[in-house]
Amino acid sequence: MEYPLPAAARQYVAEHLHDDPAQLALQARRYPGLPVPDLVRQIQARQKARAKLPTWAENPDLIFPPTLSVEQASSARTAAYKASLVQGQRLADLTGGFGVDAAHFAATIPEVHYVERNAALADVVRYNLQQLGIENVQCHNEDAVHFLRNTPEHFDWLYLDPARRDTAARKIFRLQDCEPDVLRILPLLLQKSRSVLLKTSPMLDIEQALQELRHVRRLWVLAVDNECKEVLYELGPEPAVDPERFTVNLLRNGQQQEFRLNRAREGRAIARYALPQQYLYEPNVAVLKAGGFRSVGTAFEMLKLHQHSHLYTSDILRPEFPGRIFRIKATERYDAAALRAHLGPDVRAHVTTRNFPDTVAEFRHRTGIREGGDLYLFATTNLEGKLMVLVCEKL
Repeated sequence: MEYPLPAAARQYVAEHLHDDPAQLALQARRYPGLPVPDLVRQIQARQKARAKLPTWAENPDLIFPPTLSVEQASSARTAAYKASLVQGQRLADLTGGFGVDAAHFAATIPEVHYVERNAALADVVRYNLQQLGIENVQCHNEDAVHFLRNTPEHFDWLYLDPARRDTAARKIFRLQDCEPDVLRILPLLLQKSRSVLLKTSPMLDIEQALQELRHVRRLWVLAVDNECKEVLYELGPEPAVDPERFTVNLLRNGQQQEFRLNRAREGRAIARYALPQQYLYEPNVAVLKAGGFRSVGTAFEMLKLHQHSHLYTSDILRPEFPGRIFRIKATERYDAAALRAHLGPDVRAHVTTRNFPDTVAEFRHRTGIREGGDLYLFATTNLEGKLMVLVCEKL
C-alpha cells in the first residue's frame, strides 16, 4: 500500500470509519479511482483497535497492518504499565509487531531498538513512529536471534512477546512451542542484557513457567477490567527460588487494584471459615491466576465461605480489597420462587456460580432469571456443604 495515503483515500477512510467493512467491500465499484480493498482493510483494522488503542485508531496519519497484527498487539493500557516497569538507557523489543510496546517503552527509555522480521510490518511501524514524533526508536528488519548474535550492544532490558500461533494459525501457549523459543535462547538473552521482560499467555501455568525458566526475579499478572491479559516475567542472570508475584487489575475508571504474594506466604496463610456476614468479596482474576487463594483473605482479615469457593466475607468493609465488593442483602436456598421474590417484575439479576453444581446457563434455565438488573446472585456452597444463593448489591 502507498503511504502516506493520498488525500482522497484518507477522506474515504475518515468518512467510513464506523461503517460495516463487508458492505463497503460490496460497494467498491462506486469508487473506481480508489484501492477500496486496501482501504477497507485499514478501516477494519482501525475498528479492531478502537477499544485497545483508541488514540491510534482515530489518528488519520497512521497506517494499520492486517487485523491479526492488531489483535496480537498490546493495548495502550498494558503497554503503558509495562513501560513503567523498565529503566535504564537501552532496551530492545525483540518481537516488535505493530510497535505498540516499543512506542511506549520509548517514553521511558532513551534508546529503544524495535526488531521485527516481517519487512512489510517493520516498514509500517517505521512510518508510524515518524508520524507519532517518536525519534528514539531504531527499527531493525531482522530475526530476533540473528539481531542479538550480531549486535555489539549490551542492553539494560530485552523484551519478548513470542508469537503464540502455530503454522495452522492455532493458538498455543507452551514456551517451547512459541516463536522464538525462549527456553532455547535464554543463555543468549541473559548474556546480552541485564534484565529480560517476557510476556506470556495467561493460559500458561505460572508454576510450570517458573520451573522451566528458573531465572525469574519477579512476575506480574496483568488484568484489564477483570480480564486477565498477560503474565510478565522479569528474568536475570541469577537463578531464583520464590519470586514475588504482583497482581494488577487496571480498571476502567483509571484506577488499579494491586496485591502481592509469593509461594511462601501463600503456604503459611491459614484460611478461616464462616457463614456469610455483611459483605461479600470476590478476588479479581489476577489474584486468582497468581495463586492467591488464602493469603488474600488473611491479608484483609476475611473469612472464607468454603475451601473451594474463593469467596470471602466480613462484617467490616475493606474498600482497598483487590476485587469486587458486595453487600449481602439475603441468603437464600437454591429455590426459584425464593429468589424471584427479591427481583421484582423484571426477574433480572447478574449470576455467578462458584463451587456449585450448575452452570450459570443451567441456573438461569432452572430459575427463569434473566441477565441484567441491579442485583447480583452468587450461587455457591457454604462451609457445611449446603447449596446457597447470596442476593447482593454491588458497592
